[in-house]
Amino acid sequence: MAPIPRLRPYRGPAILSYGFRPFFLLGSLYAGLAILAWLPILYGELSVATAFAPRDWHVHEMLFGYVAAVVTGFLLTAIPNWTGRLPIQGMPLLLLVAAWLAGRIAVTLSAWTGWMAAAAIDVAFLVLLAGAASREIVAGRNWRNFKIVAMICVLAAANLAFHVEAHVYGFADYATRAGIGAVVLLITLIGGRIVPSFTHNWLVRARGGRVPAPFGRFDVAVVAASAAALAIWVMQPYSRSTAAALLAAGLLQLARLARWAGDRTTGEPLVLILHVGYAFVPIGLLLAAAGAIGLVPESAGVHAWTAGAIGTMTLAVMTRASLGHTGRELTASTATQVIYAAVVIAALTRITAALAPEWNEVLLHITVLAWVTAFLGFGIRYAPILSGGRRPAAQ
Repeated sequence: MAPIPRLRPYRGPAILSYGFRPFFLLGSLYAGLAILAWLPILYGELSVATAFAPRDWHVHEMLFGYVAAVVTGFLLTAIPNWTGRLPIQGMPLLLLVAAWLAGRIAVTLSAWTGWMAAAAIDVAFLVLLAGAASREIVAGRNWRNFKIVAMICVLAAANLAFHVEAHVYGFADYATRAGIGAVVLLITLIGGRIVPSFTHNWLVRARGGRVPAPFGRFDVAVVAASAAALAIWVMQPYSRSTAAALLAAGLLQLARLARWAGDRTTGEPLVLILHVGYAFVPIGLLLAAAGAIGLVPESAGVHAWTAGAIGTMTLAVMTRASLGHTGRELTASTATQVIYAAVVIAALTRITAALAPEWNEVLLHITVLAWVTAFLGFGIRYAPILSGGRRPAAQ
């Protein structure tokens, strides 16, 4: 993300001055606390007053709670750069935060409020986000980024479908895959821009030599193949044709990643982690392809996408944006590197737990410990940065 346009005079709390500040902080804390509660819920030692089955509550709150918060923080910070308009801040930003919080409360207490009321409150947040993003993009005449608004709408539709499917059938199956597919495609779109861009900038400044290939027709083909494969997987996760589509998309994504010179970024963890996070996209596609024909459990690919691609990429973006947009030096401190290591360990152990069920219980505990370390670690370490004032850029 480029520097944010000049702000209007603002005298309120710093945390409400940019969209990334409250949503990155609250989202990371929620991701850590929700997973901390997940194992006791899974083992029946803790219950929440939700109308969802325990597994569906877990999936929903990661996809439409945590991920929605991070996507919102990113978009509210990126859109002003796309449009040249001033960012949303102050009371309008607080209202969006309140809508997100209301959704988390409504879902968790939906057994008391009723599923329809919870669905209306929960989905309203993404609808408000889509409306705010559309208004800014239209006002800035930045038509080419309307595809991001379309993805928000897909996510909102998947969220609504999740509530309806869970109520009608007792569990959400198609909507879970639709939500995962939408977020993975969003990573493919946004990650496909920022990973090579940030890598190029760092290599030119620090090393020179080979740089990432520019975005071109090959990237368009990879995105299209991935979108088609994910759509097929959502509708029919188990078939040879699904496996073939996922395999082709996975190989194309591997080739795309190889074009970004990630092997030359080992000197800066803040850049390297972007490549590591994106690598879980093709890994997930390949594991899902194997799962489609019964070679591995379906959950292996799912967790490569969720714990791996989503968990790692969101933390990579949050750390970089939090540092850059508050005037800090763009380098990974020891604490930040521990956060990165923890989320990668969480992803690898969760995938391994799916592939080696005999070690499931031990690996699940390691996964939870590592995940909580990463996300609560981010929340604690970056809270002063996100809630404090901006520093002058390092000279």
